[in-house]
Amino acid sequence: MKVLITGATGLVGKAITQECLKQGIVVHYLTTSKKKIISKKDYKGFYWNPAQGEIDEACFEGVQSIIHLAGASIAQKWTVSNKKIIKESRIKSAGLLFDTLERFRDHGNPSTVKHIISASGIGCYPSSPTKFYNEKYPNYATDFLGEVVQEWEQAAIEFQQLDIATSIIRMGIVLDGREGALAKITKPVKLYAGAPLGTGKQWQSWIHIDDIARLYVHVLTNELIGVYNGVAPNPVTNEKLTRAVAQRLKKPLFLPNVPKVILKMLLGEMGTIALQSQMVSSEKIEETGFVFGYTSIEKAIEDLL
Repeated sequence: MKVLITGATGLVGKAITQECLKQGIVVHYLTTSKKKIISKKDYKGFYWNPAQGEIDEACFEGVQSIIHLAGASIAQKWTVSNKKIIKESRIKSAGLLFDTLERFRDHGNPSTVKHIISASGIGCYPSSPTKFYNEKYPNYATDFLGEVVQEWEQAAIEFQQLDIATSIIRMGIVLDGREGALAKITKPVKLYAGAPLGTGKQWQSWIHIDDIARLYVHVLTNELIGVYNGVAPNPVTNEKLTRAVAQRLKKPLFLPNVPKVILKMLLGEMGTIALQSQMVSSEKIEETGFVFGYTSIEKAIEDLL
């Protein structure tokens, strides 16, 4: 099997790439940095620039599936210009893949691609302290993240027009020992400045980096179609997550919770990410036979820190 991965040099992309190679899957990857292009027997890079509509069409050679992860980080100030980048980096990159594959077909030389797996996020679900969301929930959140996810997922669904099966994985908070959300929580705890955010009661649906990588490859190799939540079975509150980190690091939490108003002052609209509450189900992916390696926050943090 040969897969094309976009966003392969990011946090999740690197983990998925390693899992693919471990399972004998050949990886082609697209990168906007020519310095990151490597050419090996089972791992080969190709240049693209979605903003300019540029892509090395050789990247599709022999590829059966695409894992589309590319997109600018949402963890930046949500200025008007940054919001545009966050949205367009996802939509334009998917559009460039679609347009290229459509052109192949229209020229009588259809590609070998039969399946696309697109990243998405649980920001599609409205913030709620009590609701337990599964993939059947019909409505998108009405905030900026909900808007981004809706357009992101629609861009993936478009591939069905090319007879390409579509899968969407709505990722929760991906926990990694060196990058991402856990690193941001760990830093102040180490400095004796850790504290829950807002009320601390907001639900946070998380997943260990190893599990999200295996989950993507599970969907890939089993040719699963449809929408799946990429979250571990047991969501936790922000307070429990913060305390689990502090206990692992053997650091006290003696400061009061960080007030909502302070987060808004420091982070602007982007601060809503830390305050949103989404309790999300993993039942659908488990029903396909996927087994999580880390189902408790304590075990996940013990492994990562």
